[in-house]
Amino acid sequence: MDFIKTIAAAAVSLALLTGCNDDSNTTEQTTNTSVRFGTYNLSFDRYSYEELVEELQITSTEQTALMTKWFSGDLTDDELETVEKVIQIKNVAAIIQSERPAVLMMAEFNNDGTGDDKDALTGFQTNYLSVSQNALGATSSEEQLLDPIEFGYSESFATNTGLLSDYDLDHNGSIELPSDAWGFGYYHGQYAFGLLSQYPIDTDNIRTFQTFKWKDMPGESNPTVTNCEDEDNPIPEGLSCGDNWYTDEAWAEKPLSSKNHVDAPIIIPTANGDKTIHLLLSHPTPPVFDTVTENNKLLNSAEINFWNDYISNSDYIYDDNGVTGGLDEEASFVVMGDLNADPESGDGYLATIQTLISHERVNTTATTGTHVPTSLGASECIDNGDCDDTTYPERITSTFSLRVDYVIPSTDMEVNDSSVFWPASYENGRLLVNDERVGSSGTGKDLSSDHRLVWIDTNI
Repeated sequence: MDFIKTIAAAAVSLALLTGCNDDSNTTEQTTNTSVRFGTYNLSFDRYSYEELVEELQITSTEQTALMTKWFSGDLTDDELETVEKVIQIKNVAAIIQSERPAVLMMAEFNNDGTGDDKDALTGFQTNYLSVSQNALGATSSEEQLLDPIEFGYSESFATNTGLLSDYDLDHNGSIELPSDAWGFGYYHGQYAFGLLSQYPIDTDNIRTFQTFKWKDMPGESNPTVTNCEDEDNPIPEGLSCGDNWYTDEAWAEKPLSSKNHVDAPIIIPTANGDKTIHLLLSHPTPPVFDTVTENNKLLNSAEINFWNDYISNSDYIYDDNGVTGGLDEEASFVVMGDLNADPESGDGYLATIQTLISHERVNTTATTGTHVPTSLGASECIDNGDCDDTTYPERITSTFSLRVDYVIPSTDMEVNDSSVFWPASYENGRLLVNDERVGSSGTGKDLSSDHRLVWIDTNI
């Protein structure tokens, strides 16, 4: 049993006592069983899994020594490269400690490809989340320490990213990473996702859909060459306008999920007994980077539509153990993840994400209503011209001006609050998302992430 699971009992007690970890409202939260669900693309997309593990295993004492040298400007080139990664991780940890989700889906948290190795999860908990971080940012000369946060349960999941296929999927004459993997990745495990929870995860009943075939979704077909006269994007040799992109053999084996689709039930004790909430986790491919087909655009739509069909209990679905069917119509759920789709703008099929966030089984209060997650920092980013204008500026969740990160609850879960962590220039924690002294841009992945943590509070 790894470190994270050894603290399970303490974390569950904490979750039961505090719900969203707000000690000022313990009695009310115990009565209501208030739970905060969050999703966060951490941008921990390192060049190898081993690199991420090494960074996450840097102890708090070692981090302090590096930061001291950073403030004094006394770093070697190698130390500067390391300390900037440490700054990013510390800032991400500070954001998590600040917002205090009880359940957190973490996109772009690399693993070993299979999800069996938990060293990165253990290191993140031990050396960062369990250590008080600075609410003002790792680079602030002032200090405002946050309380550590403990997650008693964690899971890492197998992924198709970097899993090399047997086919020349990009038609360049060779079979190699990253483009000939079932999901884009330079190694197996890049861009994977993980789960942290203060409530028990029902591991015996987790369903994964890593091997579900794209061809087996009703209405889906092999993408075809549609961009036929583009000098900048010539059709690969051997193909013509209108041809299928994948060979028959490759199409027969092509998984739907670019990473994985996961149904991870958690067990939440309530005054009326244990309540099971199904966490529906995924990170669909971005609907961009297409050249002569709409391959990624179509796949993004299909990956999102999978959840539309899953919560509708469609009978065509099968999981990696061969069990068929979707989610029971009485089950509670939360769809969580970076879905790479904005309902108002962007390159994807808008209708697909619009269908999901307005589904009859979804509590639309949290998706289109009074508790849609928002921030002041997003609006300010647009006002300053640093982000592109959009219909709902306060709702965007990324530095590329799109709302792509979601926490979507079922109708039986009452939503009473929500937020996007994106401090404006006049708010506390601004250096967690904007600091010109760090990296090449002082924003985005250089500093913490090009995505923002999104959360909702629910009464269960």
